[in-house]
Amino acid sequence: MTGTEPASTFNRRRFLLASSAVAAAGTAGSAGALLPRQRRHHTAEAVVRAAAPRPAPHATTTLETTARLGGAPRTGSYRRLVSGPGWPLAVREDLAPPRAGRADRRTPLACFVQFTDLHLADVQNPLRTEFLRSRTPTAWRAQEALTVAGAVALVEQVNALGGGPHSGLPPAFVMTTGDNIDNNSAIELEWFLTLMNGGRITPNSGDPTAYEGVQNSGLPLYWHPGDPALRDFDKQRGLPPIPGFLEAATRPVTSPGLHIPWYSTVGNHDDLPGGCLSPALNDFAVGSRKLLSVPDADVSAYAKALGSGDDPKSEVLKAILDRNAALARTVTADERRRLFTPHDYLAAHLDPARAGAGPVGHGYRQDNLDGDRMYYTFRIAENVLGISIDTTYRSGHYEGSLGGDQMRWLERTLAAHNSRSYDADGHLVRRPGADDAHILVFSHHHSPSMTRRPDAARTDEPRHDGAEVIALLSRFPNVVAWINGHSHVNRITPHAHATPARSFWEVNTASHVDYPHHARLFELVDNEDGTVSLFTTLVESAAPHRTAPDFDDLSPTGLASLYRELAYNTPGLAESMRGGVQEGWAGGADDRNTELLAIVP
Repeated sequence: MTGTEPASTFNRRRFLLASSAVAAAGTAGSAGALLPRQRRHHTAEAVVRAAAPRPAPHATTTLETTARLGGAPRTGSYRRLVSGPGWPLAVREDLAPPRAGRADRRTPLACFVQFTDLHLADVQNPLRTEFLRSRTPTAWRAQEALTVAGAVALVEQVNALGGGPHSGLPPAFVMTTGDNIDNNSAIELEWFLTLMNGGRITPNSGDPTAYEGVQNSGLPLYWHPGDPALRDFDKQRGLPPIPGFLEAATRPVTSPGLHIPWYSTVGNHDDLPGGCLSPALNDFAVGSRKLLSVPDADVSAYAKALGSGDDPKSEVLKAILDRNAALARTVTADERRRLFTPHDYLAAHLDPARAGAGPVGHGYRQDNLDGDRMYYTFRIAENVLGISIDTTYRSGHYEGSLGGDQMRWLERTLAAHNSRSYDADGHLVRRPGADDAHILVFSHHHSPSMTRRPDAARTDEPRHDGAEVIALLSRFPNVVAWINGHSHVNRITPHAHATPARSFWEVNTASHVDYPHHARLFELVDNEDGTVSLFTTLVESAAPHRTAPDFDDLSPTGLASLYRELAYNTPGLAESMRGGVQEGWAGGADDRNTELLAIVP
């Protein structure tokens, strides 16, 4: 046990920062490159003002109130949640000036919601690597068994949203930007599709009558809510004993399903077990041996392999699993934990029985099955185009990139919707027949986490990194924003260009498995003055901020509240908060509720 981590290393994706000095993440249930917060080079300082009055009807967003840690710890360092003040609107002038009177001239264009990094997790899966917690306390989350209950509460909140606070438009759809699930497991994919479309989910696998995971293992490395006598690491921090927790966490819960259409973008956890491991590990996933702890030397070896990225076949992990088989817990084998292929992922989305509120395929079409292509375009609104791209490595790694074929497809697609653009040398190109549209690009990875690492699954294809994608998007003035996840951080970056119309925004939204548990509402409006505004408003789930005083509400709603509270009590988080906010993850004021101004051609 290493004790409480400093603020700079909390959360599992910081494990690799601590262990191998790379900005990355890779454990069971986390993945994503998280770079240190960079100095912003704004062309103008963001202006923060009070939020404008909201049209009714509406449900509460973080403009009105946010969850905050309460005062004195309950015991140890554990603190209860309370409802705090909302976050005001920040007007971002980095790319365009805010012209007077624009609020009176606006024409609403589009309104939608982004989910990202839900990480629905089968926590009993034998392929999970919780044992990394012996090196870093944040390599395992106390709230992981409650991902389904938390996600259902998020769906309930989106269903309750009325008109957007700035456009008055109701959300037309939800876009998920990847890491919808955690272990590339067929049972998790079934849970995700049922969550989004509606139905009954039993967040349990293996033995249908008993939990078989780390939280009743007797190892003090993990929180044991059902064993008040065991002074495990988390109880020493103040996490409470909660009799019946594991039974409640594995009980069926019913999702109402989204009442609006939804679209799907793939992430590395959807493509790969643990978000970074080889698809060749299926036998371990469906088997009956689960490692709960391993010798320190094996933890170090695994951390080194993850950090270097030079183990695409996960041979190091396979050797650790084989070498320590005698130490493993015997669990109930379950074929439903099988790993699935990209083809399987596409086919499941395209199943008409899983259409929910639509559309069938959720963005993917039958022709995507040809070559297992997980990128597409869709119509967001009149004169507004959405482009969903696939940034994952299929051989095994948490970082992202684009292949050459997809990069060329993206360039052709952008050209078809820009009558004026620029070639790679900066020369103006005119296309009188182009179908001009405002363009929003969606991906899982954000630009800092995209590299040119070769993909062992597609060895003959050159890869393209985030800087190359930024350069391509900046050639097409109709691009308004690139919207993504992966980092588990709220961060909004202006990509400014010397030709102002070639500038665009990158909007990176935090995860719904880690603090601060946000989705994001987007509203695009035309200011009728040569600019557009993209409003971003963070949204919490429908679960109450306050949990039951004695932790005895084990209903789905009570579990969803506890899910949030446990995440806010991650080791090291409270100590790093300033003014009730950990800005490394929730972002600063200009990363949360914003008006992002951009020039239109």
